[in-house]
Amino acid sequence: MKKCIINTIIRIVFGAMFVAHGLAAFQMGLDNFSVFFHQHGLPSALAYVVSFFEVIGGVMLMAGWFTRTISTAFTFILAGAIQHVKLPMGLLGDGHTAGFELELAYQLIAVYLTVVEPKEIWGIDRFFKRSVSSREGRLKTSK
Repeated sequence: MKKCIINTIIRIVFGAMFVAHGLAAFQMGLDNFSVFFHQHGLPSALAYVVSFFEVIGGVMLMAGWFTRTISTAFTFILAGAIQHVKLPMGLLGDGHTAGFELELAYQLIAVYLTVVEPKEIWGIDRFFKRSVSSREGRLKTSK
């Protein structure tokens, strides 16, 4: 029960962080955000995709809907942010700009949410998905 509560809190807060980040991109102006992407060698259109996904994916995470899929996608988005934007600054930054320590921590949370069993976290996924281990157990007992 405690593990389920903690996993749920992690998922909701993690989703809220992405919603906040995505909304900040909208407030900054997606055109400005796309220039930022272009300056770092990424396609400008990707800024729009990432911003929308951060908001929509963050809301879906908060609800616990497609948690594993959304978390996997966030893992790749964070890897791209580290590689294309933050890596040159180093882990802790270069004295002027933050490093990639926060993105790395977020990435670890995303990986954790990707591998945690739906039965160990409260959300919509829990009602629609059964864990692989429970399906395997059912198959073994039916043979």
